[in-house]
Amino acid sequence: MEAAVRPWWWRDTAVVAWLALLGLVVHLATNGTYGYFRDEFYYIACSKRLAWGYVDHPPLSIAVLALTRAMLGDSLLAIRLPVVLAGAGTVFLSGVLARQLGGGRFAQWLTAVACLLMPFALGIATFFSLNGFEPLFWLAAALVVVRIVNGVDTRLWLVFGVIAGLGIENKITMGMFVFGIIVGLLATSRRGDLLSGWLWLGGAAAVAIVLPYVLWQVANGFPTAEFIRSAAQEKIATMGIREYLAAQLVYAGPLAAPIWLAGLAYFLFASDGGRYRMLGVAYVTMLALLLAEHGKAYYLAPVYPILFAGGAVAVERISMRRRWRWLRPALTVPLVIGGLAAVPMAIPLLPPDELVRYSVRIGVQAPEEERQQRVELSQHFADRFGWENMVATVAGVYASLPAEDRARVTIFASNYGEAGAIDFFGPRHGLPPAVSGHNNYWLWGPGSGSGDVVIAVGGSRAALAGVFADVTEAARVVSPYAMAYETDLPVYVCRRPKRPFGEIWRGAKRFI
Repeated sequence: MEAAVRPWWWRDTAVVAWLALLGLVVHLATNGTYGYFRDEFYYIACSKRLAWGYVDHPPLSIAVLALTRAMLGDSLLAIRLPVVLAGAGTVFLSGVLARQLGGGRFAQWLTAVACLLMPFALGIATFFSLNGFEPLFWLAAALVVVRIVNGVDTRLWLVFGVIAGLGIENKITMGMFVFGIIVGLLATSRRGDLLSGWLWLGGAAAVAIVLPYVLWQVANGFPTAEFIRSAAQEKIATMGIREYLAAQLVYAGPLAAPIWLAGLAYFLFASDGGRYRMLGVAYVTMLALLLAEHGKAYYLAPVYPILFAGGAVAVERISMRRRWRWLRPALTVPLVIGGLAAVPMAIPLLPPDELVRYSVRIGVQAPEEERQQRVELSQHFADRFGWENMVATVAGVYASLPAEDRARVTIFASNYGEAGAIDFFGPRHGLPPAVSGHNNYWLWGPGSGSGDVVIAVGGSRAALAGVFADVTEAARVVSPYAMAYETDLPVYVCRRPKRPFGEIWRGAKRFI
C-alpha cells in the first residue's frame, strides 16, 4: 500500500506515536508496583521548599514536581506521571529525529523500538527524578541541530539555546552535551555556525535561563561544587575503560549495540551522514570527558536515542540492496527479544524474590556506579523497600519517650532518603519533621529542637558518643530487599550533648 493512501493511524508518524503510547500505558500500569524510591522522598521535600537551586541539582524538575503535586497529589502514579510522559516523548521524538536524518518508515520504526526497549530509558521512567527528563532535552537539542544542518533556518540556534538553558536547569550534564556539540562544530565544516549571531543569541538566552541558578550557587558558597568533589572522592565507583564501555552496553541494551554503533559510524564516516558529523564528534567528546573525569557511566546514556536514529537510517539504506535485505530481521528480531527479556530488570513487573531469581537466570546485573555493598536487588529496585517500616520503627521509639522528651526531641537522619521518608510518612504517626546533614537538608537547618534529646537514625555509635554523653540503642530497622545500609539499621536515643547544638550541626554537613 502506498504511503499516500495509508489511513492516518498507519502512517509513519502515527506508528511511532503508537509505540510511544505503548510505553506510556506500560508504565502507568506498573509504576505503582513497588514503593517510593529514596530520591522521591527528597525531591518531595525539596518541592515543599522551592528555591532557585539545591545542593545536588538545579530547580526545574523540582518546580515540575511541585506543580504536579499541587494538581494531582502525592500518589506514586501522580508524582511519576511527568517522567512517564517524558519517556513517551523521548520515544516519539527519536522517530522524528530519524525522519529528519532522512530515514523512511523502517528507520523511524526501528529507532522508536530501540528507544522504547532501552533499559536505561525504561528504568528512569519508573520513578521521579531529573534523569527522567534528560533524554528528551538531548533529543530536542539534537533535532534542532539537524534541522539547522538541513537548511531550515539558522534562527533555530535561538531555540537550541533555550533548550540548552532549560536542560541545564534540569541537570547540569546537559552542559556536557552542549560542549560536545560545540566541539563537533569546531571539528567539522559547520564551524562557521559559531560565528552566527543567532547562535550567540541562543547562548545569551541559555545564560539568562541559567543565571538564577548560578546566583543561587554564589549566594550559598557553591555547594554543588563541594558536592561533586565529595561524590568523586567518596561515592562514585571507579571504572576502568572496559567496565565503562560494558556499562554502556547494559544501559543502551546489549543487543541494540549494532544499531547505535552503526549510528556512530554513520555520523563519523559515512558520506551521506557526514553533514551530521558533529553528533558523532559530540559522542566521542563526551565519552572521553567522562572517562577522564571518572563520571558515572549512565551520564552518557541519554545520547543513545540519537545514535539509534543514525544507525537505523544507515541500516535502512544498506538493506535496500537486494543482498542486504536479511539485515533488517537480523537486527530487529534480537533487538525485540533481548529488549523484552531485559524489561523485568528495568520495570517492576515481578515480585522481589522472583526478580532475584530471574536476574540470576539471565545473568545480567546493573553496573556498580557507587561504592556500596551489593544486595540481592539492584539499587534501582532496592531503594524502594523498607521506608514505611523504618518510619514505623522510629515512631515506636518516639512513642516510648516521656512526654517532656517528645515535646523537645529532634529526629536526625543519616541521609536524605531517611529524612524524606520520615517527613512523608511521619505525620500519620505524629512525628515531628526530620533533620539531616545530608545535602540540602543541611541547608534547611537543624529545626526548632534544642538538641538535648535526639533520635538518631543510623550512623555510628562511636561518632554519636563523640558529641553526646548518653547514647542508647533503642531499636533496629530490619527491611528485607532494602539496601544493605538501610537494613539492620540502629535507631539511637541521644541525650546530654557535649557541645552546643549549633556547633554540632555545623559539623554534621555532608554534601555527597
